[in-house]
Amino acid sequence: MPPRERAIKDCARSMVETCNLKQGDGVVVKGGAHNQALLEEIAIQCYKKGATPTLVVSSDRFVKRVYNEVPVKTLETVPKQYLGLVKAADMLITVEELDDPSIAHQFPRDKIKARQKASLPLYDIIFHAKDGKKWLYAGWPTKAAARTYGVPYSTMREIVLGGISVKPSYLMKVGKKLAAKFKHASWVHVWDDKGTDFRVKVEGRRLNIDDAFISDADWAIGDRGANLPAGELFIAPHETVGGGRLYCPVTSDSMSEKRVEDVNLEFKDGKLVLESLRARKNEKAMLESFRQSEELDKNKYDPVRTRNVAELGIGFNPRITNAIGYILTDEKVAGTVHLAFGSNNTYGGKSESVMHWDFVSAPGVNIEVERMDGRMIPAMIRGKLQL
Repeated sequence: MPPRERAIKDCARSMVETCNLKQGDGVVVKGGAHNQALLEEIAIQCYKKGATPTLVVSSDRFVKRVYNEVPVKTLETVPKQYLGLVKAADMLITVEELDDPSIAHQFPRDKIKARQKASLPLYDIIFHAKDGKKWLYAGWPTKAAARTYGVPYSTMREIVLGGISVKPSYLMKVGKKLAAKFKHASWVHVWDDKGTDFRVKVEGRRLNIDDAFISDADWAIGDRGANLPAGELFIAPHETVGGGRLYCPVTSDSMSEKRVEDVNLEFKDGKLVLESLRARKNEKAMLESFRQSEELDKNKYDPVRTRNVAELGIGFNPRITNAIGYILTDEKVAGTVHLAFGSNNTYGGKSESVMHWDFVSAPGVNIEVERMDGRMIPAMIRGKLQL
């Protein structure tokens, strides 16, 4: 069997195994036309589990025309037929839609915002606290994506496909050992020699292990989503306390997908200080994304939590060794910590927002856990997990 065909079959099988499908589950499989063979294989694997899939396929060509030719007013309206499909589904599987993510760099800001607005009714269905949907978001390497992130295609393949190939049993084993360090934790202190130094409060918050499997136990506590590649421990800190600084070498703008480099951020009382947010590259785009998302949140949510701390995450996927600006994999880099701002109500927090933006530290951070009994427990020393 040719290598590409083998990779498609193996990854499709892994994606469907992650979903823990039940007999009769309705599944929406969504992605780009460049991945037609993969989407079809995912659908076939769903059928083999007794589930019934529906394919929703787009293309770079079509997406570009939507942003270039469709007026803002139309883009603000969620298609009622797709809304009905999502309502009826039990599981949503989305594979990275664009073959070339750089095409998003030129999309008009007002139209990106309009599409965000149209997504809000879908978020209400998918992420509803009591009866939301199971979901999986999976990455896939393409040559155009590798060029966008400035790495060889072989590196992109290893990061994404190598990361997906790590067995859930291994990720759960490491995740449980790491989670034990946070048992009875009150505060967490993170620092390095590159400018990161912050504290967040995690007392009483749920410990979530991203192990590439949506178990029945996960479902029971409302943890219904997964990413592939997987491999992190993540916690929703208390949203209105804690503070400090973080240095993030590279990320992608949450709206335009533009590469943002050398980010320095500060947060106080749990809230990002927008005036202090700096980046060497695409700082303006980053600031505008926060402002536009906050504007949308003001019309939808109370309280507005666009800039409040939402997640403390610790990466531990052994096949993902460097950040490239692709947040889906960057947040799983072993030896890193990430902070996110915005929504966290789906994994133990109290914030709702159109924003969820991760900022990943440089490798080599230190993590110290302050327990409720006053003991200080090292969880990571210079990027090495203390298990």
